[in-house]
Amino acid sequence: MAKEFAGKVALVTGGSAGIGRATALAFARRGAKVVVGDIGVSGGEKTVRMIEDEGGEALFVETDVSQAGDVKEMVEQTIDTYGRLDFACNNAGIEGEQAPTAETSEENWDRVMNINLKGVWLCMKYEIPRILDAGGGAIVNMSSAAGRVGFAQIPAYTASKHGVIGLTKAAALEYATENLRVNAVCPGVIDTGMIDRYTGGDEEAREQLLASQPIGRLGRPEEIADVVVCLCSEGTSFVTGVALPADGGYVAQ
Repeated sequence: MAKEFAGKVALVTGGSAGIGRATALAFARRGAKVVVGDIGVSGGEKTVRMIEDEGGEALFVETDVSQAGDVKEMVEQTIDTYGRLDFACNNAGIEGEQAPTAETSEENWDRVMNINLKGVWLCMKYEIPRILDAGGGAIVNMSSAAGRVGFAQIPAYTASKHGVIGLTKAAALEYATENLRVNAVCPGVIDTGMIDRYTGGDEEAREQLLASQPIGRLGRPEEIADVVVCLCSEGTSFVTGVALPADGGYVAQ
């Protein structure tokens, strides 16, 4: 595969596992130097080792995306180490606790919003100036199928992912003339640890999720990673402000 991102630098939050790890690897395989930000140190460092084992170059920065100081330091370390920032995938997120709206705790609401929505805003706040310094680039924010339709029992998650889409559209309009494209990806049910936590390991619950998928299977993290890097490529240079479903047809139902 051609190294289309050679000489470029990509930052991926939530890169210690799942979609984030797959995305970090996808950027590296296309020639980018990759910064992995995550609160999970062992997983983030493993992602870096995986990239290095394939001949790539990567850096791990321990980061809580809900904390402005952490996010600012992550971006500054990116610049200090590699001298530029071209792409960012703001992927870090949590599902939170399951409960109906009236029974959702304020603590859970605040935690989910702080990571899933405030975290995306903080990342863009510090990424955008540096991407502009590099002459432009692309940002991909991770929303969800739950950012396009309602999901019962996870109101904070659903609201946060809807918010990511609105934030993405606002930023896309603000920087459209500055060679900075901002898009969102809306994964459906992807076979990651988040799904295991959501189902609690219950095979019947997992089968119900599977039955809801028009394509007849769960998605793979690598499939979402491919969408992210595509949205950063020259092949999508006229695409900005979209919330692209990658959900096996779920929201088409």
